[in-house]
Amino acid sequence: CASTGPGRPFKLNGMHKPGDVILGGLFEVHYSSVIPELTFTSEPHQPSCQGFDTLGFRHAMTMAFAIDEINKNSKLLPNVTLGYILYDNCATLDIGFSAALSLASGQEEQFLFMENCSGTPSVVGIVGDPFSTFSIASSNVLGLFKLPMVSYFATCSCLSERQRFPSFFRTIPNDAFQVRAMIQILKHFGWTWAGLLVSDDDYGLHVSRSFKSDFAQLGGGCLDYSEILPWGDHPNEYKKIVDVMAKSTARVVIVFAHQMHLIHLMTEVVRQNVTGLQWIASEAWALVDGLHTPAFMPFLGGTLGIAIRRGEILGFRDYLLKINPEEHSSENSIVKKFWEHMFQCRFSPFSADWLEAGGQQCTGQEDLKNTETELLNVSELRPEYNIYKAVYALAYALDDMLHCVPGRGPFSGHSCTALQRLEPWQLVYYLEKVNFTTPFGDQVSFDENGDALPIYDVMNWLWLPDGSTKVQCVGEVKGSAFKGEELILDEYKIFWNFESRQPPRSVCSESCPPGTHMVRKRGQPVCCFDCIPCSEGRISNNTDSLECTICPEDFWSSPLRDHCVPKKTEFLSYHEPLGICLTTTSLLGTFICTVVLGIFTYHRSTPMVRANNSELSFLLLMSLKLCFLCSLLFIGRPRLWTCQLRHAAFGISFVLCVSCILVKTMVVLAVFKASKPGGGANLKWFGAVQQRGAVLVLTSVQAAICTAWLVSSSPVPQKNTQYHNDKIVYECAIGSTIGFAVLLGYIGVLAVLSFLLAFLARNLPDNFNEAKLITFSMLIFCAVWVAFVPAYVNSPGKYADAVEVFAILASSFGLLVALFGPKCYIILLRPERNTKKAIMSRETTIKATFVVK
Repeated sequence: CASTGPGRPFKLNGMHKPGDVILGGLFEVHYSSVIPELTFTSEPHQPSCQGFDTLGFRHAMTMAFAIDEINKNSKLLPNVTLGYILYDNCATLDIGFSAALSLASGQEEQFLFMENCSGTPSVVGIVGDPFSTFSIASSNVLGLFKLPMVSYFATCSCLSERQRFPSFFRTIPNDAFQVRAMIQILKHFGWTWAGLLVSDDDYGLHVSRSFKSDFAQLGGGCLDYSEILPWGDHPNEYKKIVDVMAKSTARVVIVFAHQMHLIHLMTEVVRQNVTGLQWIASEAWALVDGLHTPAFMPFLGGTLGIAIRRGEILGFRDYLLKINPEEHSSENSIVKKFWEHMFQCRFSPFSADWLEAGGQQCTGQEDLKNTETELLNVSELRPEYNIYKAVYALAYALDDMLHCVPGRGPFSGHSCTALQRLEPWQLVYYLEKVNFTTPFGDQVSFDENGDALPIYDVMNWLWLPDGSTKVQCVGEVKGSAFKGEELILDEYKIFWNFESRQPPRSVCSESCPPGTHMVRKRGQPVCCFDCIPCSEGRISNNTDSLECTICPEDFWSSPLRDHCVPKKTEFLSYHEPLGICLTTTSLLGTFICTVVLGIFTYHRSTPMVRANNSELSFLLLMSLKLCFLCSLLFIGRPRLWTCQLRHAAFGISFVLCVSCILVKTMVVLAVFKASKPGGGANLKWFGAVQQRGAVLVLTSVQAAICTAWLVSSSPVPQKNTQYHNDKIVYECAIGSTIGFAVLLGYIGVLAVLSFLLAFLARNLPDNFNEAKLITFSMLIFCAVWVAFVPAYVNSPGKYADAVEVFAILASSFGLLVALFGPKCYIILLRPERNTKKAIMSRETTIKATFVVK
């Protein structure tokens, strides 16, 4: 428990009204005090409260008015009269703390609870204290007894700690919401780079901690500096702070402090002529008229601030006009203090020196209507509206308690309570459940931390051409359980104190456009960064992206790196020049084969055709035709069937072709040997049936290889992105490298064998020059395919297909021209050489003719 100590306590300034239920109130009617030293006299020590605060007095009168209005309301607390005891804390912690204890104990001159800290207090609830520090001190003690305190101006977030302050409530939003409300304003205008100034007290220090974390988390902003404003006149300290402000690149300054701090701060700002700043005011100074001076307004014009919600209290002005000091006989009545301040007079008793100095005695009949006082200006009731809601909250809680039905109550055994045995904690229970709507239309209820539904007005300081200042409301910030903080602004009404008449830019680094990402500058806050372009294949489609995202597999980054575009597809197409040339060449080769075949068919009875083994020649031409046509399978977008067919068709066609050449070479050698004495026996192995059988067997081996390859590991189409990151190359995966190698190797073996046999027969007589033609054709064939292997391996994508097609066409044309070119020349252009006599000029021609037949 607590007491005032061994010294004599002092008497408190205040006012009271009797009633069935008493509510307490703590207000700042004076804004300073001088407490005399304690002595061992029997007289109580009276503090000297100085500096009468007219608005603080109006706060106290608001509570008196609200109680008077409730007493006249037959629907709220019927048959119950509320009374009040109001004390002046003189803006001094000692006095405010003593006043709170006096209200709780019911004794002004001493504060004695029972040793077990139990007992019924004089008041059932207290409205106040306005200061956070005072409320913390008082609630630490009164919370032990669960005596409810409903503050109208204490905003420290620490007071929301329910375990520490279980009976504390408030009708003003806490600093946490005020911080979030300010962050919403900063976020709305894109101000991510700011300075923070706070007062050196619980109010400022708590705000500083929460603002630093919330600004980064909720608003994406950073503080360039954070300074603490000292109490009292410290010119050197304020000079250092303003020096920091002047050097900073932040154009927005947020100030959580009191009028005194702002006066000292602005004095130094004016002296250094620090201009171009956008000031953001906390509720503690957003409506302070004392700063609207000609010296300060060139710097403070355009200030945006958070202010307590404005309300209307009907009949309040008339109530103030009826203030009568004669109804308050107490020497320390704050009504008498106000009257003396207002009319510059004194109530008796007073010293003779007062009259000798020309002072007047107060009669109590002075008329307030004839005065110019801010007391009667009720157009901007803000703290008063919170006081009004606090009183009504206590009244509705008492009303709910009195309407409790026995047997259905919230307490032990479903019991109710009564005024005569009311415990403070029981009123706290009902206060937590209270929910009502004011005549102004605002809903009042408390959350689990004792905080009311938060709402703030957004104010703007308009500096008028005549030098006067108007503080106008330009929006509001509401708290919502579902939407968070909801900011509503009328931007067209906002006055900006800049030449552009536009809101300033306050950022450490300009936003990174799409296509770039932020990279924090070393040693600086997170808001200071460089914009680095996204690398290829990555994009950012939002401003201020932290990182670039990778495009999906089939997409690539656009040139600006701000969106993904489908990758270009690449394959050997019929529509591109290379594909057109190869297709044309393939069709040309097919056409030439058809023409040659027609020529041979037409001249099939001539010696030239008959002497060149016409059946093998026709089969060879057909196989060459297939070789030309199979190259078309390598052109166009790869499909499963084309991938499977292209290599099989290519392999079988070329084996058929080379097999014909090989058999033809062997026949030439056999015929030459048969022309010699005793060599006719060899011809029986090279008859027409044997020739067809040999070609069929050799071709069947290749067909078996292709079948095994397709069954075991078939070629399939695939999308290849290894060649180009920004392209998809459609190609045929060969499936089995071994299968492909065996296919090519078999063709190579037959080709080499044909080449060797033809090479051995190159020196035969001129009329057997077929061996020379075969040698030359196979030399071309082998040269093309030997060059094909390294070219194919080193050609990416569609160019690998183009190389293979080129090799097919080149080798096919080589065979066609080398084998059939000279014959067509003789048949068409030198018919005189296409005779038996010309072809069979030696003795061996008879056997040769026989064999050919």
